[in-house]
Amino acid sequence: MRAGERVALVIFLSQGLQVTETGRSFLPHEAIKNGFRLALNEAADTLGATAPNPSVGCALLDCKGKILAVGAHPKAGAPHAEIVALEKARQAGLYDRIYAALVTLEPCAHYGRTPPCAEKLRESPAQEIWIGVRDPNPQAAGGGKLLSQGAFPKKVFFLEELQVEDADWNSLFQDCRALALPFLTRVEKKRPWVTVKQALTLQGSMIPSQGQTTFTTLASLKQAHRLRRSVDAIITGIGTVLADYPSFTVRHEEDHVGRRPRLLIVMDRHGLVPRKWKAERERDHFIVQSCSALKEAEELMNKAGVNWAMIEAGPALLKSVEEEHFWDEWWIIQQQASGNSDQSIVKMRDGNLRNESPLEFSLRHMRKDY
Repeated sequence: MRAGERVALVIFLSQGLQVTETGRSFLPHEAIKNGFRLALNEAADTLGATAPNPSVGCALLDCKGKILAVGAHPKAGAPHAEIVALEKARQAGLYDRIYAALVTLEPCAHYGRTPPCAEKLRESPAQEIWIGVRDPNPQAAGGGKLLSQGAFPKKVFFLEELQVEDADWNSLFQDCRALALPFLTRVEKKRPWVTVKQALTLQGSMIPSQGQTTFTTLASLKQAHRLRRSVDAIITGIGTVLADYPSFTVRHEEDHVGRRPRLLIVMDRHGLVPRKWKAERERDHFIVQSCSALKEAEELMNKAGVNWAMIEAGPALLKSVEEEHFWDEWWIIQQQASGNSDQSIVKMRDGNLRNESPLEFSLRHMRKDY
């Protein structure tokens, strides 16, 4: 963007208008921001249910910026977010009033389990298409370009092109990135996004006092179970299995109904996984697999189409995870002297992604702090 174009863009934004190479939008930008927030909130609840597909949200607005419908992609094989929102508008008798579609991830342009969303949007009355993040998947990308072409082209706007001196636009773009980052990581880096969860006592130990199974507050437990709900795989060590006999189920949050089995990987070099424990976990809707190296665990997750994995393990495995850089974000829950609350610290291995944490995005929406 040249200097003169940047000045023009800032002027349009200050007047409540938006402009890109495809044209201008005369929708109030507060209405667009609100629509994106609703789409993000709708999609946040699907994290952990859609793999190998991404979690995506879509909001439909009329020409005055009023919300007509909001939808999210519930699970792989089900209709995508755009289709869900369009059908909601149709059933409510609002289809013909659609003026703009706001989508957190670029609409797909290919035939997979479902028809291309870009084609459905092109057939709709929508004149403006707002896109949070471009889709890097070579099989599905190009929806934005497709929508801007043809006999009746749509005006297509990408949030990343509007990041100019406006914290709200930046925040929305970062939230769209955070929502999509597990999927983006799998597509671009050929591996899942990995979050480590580590709870520490006041003294910095991972081991609870004798007679206790946990030392974190109920609020921290709920957040930890929200993370479990959001991931497609859990990695642990055989030491944790033998010492704690953990279930790894989602208990302090309601888990996804009808989701596919969650992958549970045990780092076990000597085949010590108890048969009874494994059978119980399989009844809890896990696919239990063992391996001896983290690289092997990565291969198992790639084969299963895992977008997001978490590691719940003891000090020995966490040391290996850190040494081999087998993590993307590291969540420390530190017990405090008061006992009323814990300190929560999230470290990102890539500092450039510090405002795009999938974990922090998921927890904010759990707390409705957005």
